[in-house]
Amino acid sequence: MKVLVLGASGGIGSAMVKLLESTEPEWEVHATYNNNAFSTACQNTFWHPLDVTSEHEVKALAAQIGHIDWIINAVGMLHNSDFTPEKRLKQTSSEQFMASMQVNALPTLLLAKHFESNLKKSEQPRLVTVSARVGSIEDNRLGGWYSYRASKSALNMLIKTISIEWGRTFKKAAIFAFHPGTTDTSLSKPFQANVPEGKLFTPAYVAQCLISQIEKSCLQNESNFNGKFLAYDGSEIPW
Repeated sequence: MKVLVLGASGGIGSAMVKLLESTEPEWEVHATYNNNAFSTACQNTFWHPLDVTSEHEVKALAAQIGHIDWIINAVGMLHNSDFTPEKRLKQTSSEQFMASMQVNALPTLLLAKHFESNLKKSEQPRLVTVSARVGSIEDNRLGGWYSYRASKSALNMLIKTISIEWGRTFKKAAIFAFHPGTTDTSLSKPFQANVPEGKLFTPAYVAQCLISQIEKSCLQNESNFNGKFLAYDGSEIPW
């Protein structure tokens, strides 16, 4: 098997690479980073610098890597040194909105576009992107977090739309969104105070849940997973 992990220098992405190295050391793992690569002793892990919002760089990576079986996109942004989640309309800005869209939604579109032919050589082609329950329109009961919610909703719509095209033209493929729950990473760190006991998950646990969902999709008919929005426990989340 040959797996590509995007955002592998982040909490969930790095846990994903470590899990694959420990449980499937014979697999070929390609991992991308934006700033610093993680060191690894596994000879089957290959690191690639990548700006996943750059179509040119994504296209070049697809040409470099070639055939791939699974793509796992763990790239995401909730806040940074310039932005925090907006609680009220007056706190929104076009800069934050566009930055969220560019990081949270655009990469999956680029990956599907430029890696489609790479995936078609696989017997179990999978493209899974880490989304978030707050991107569910039906589940939104608290409001706020305008840019993040909108970007994750846009991501979910892209996944659903791609799944419809692939359902017609790429029968073996499955693309789905994955909600990891609140994970103990830098993304959630400022917002962990009100997390219920037992609901703050380690990146290692989330990585195992994600891999389990992909493996389950390979054992079942891919149409059962294609275009779905799944939580860490396998339950389906409304779009």
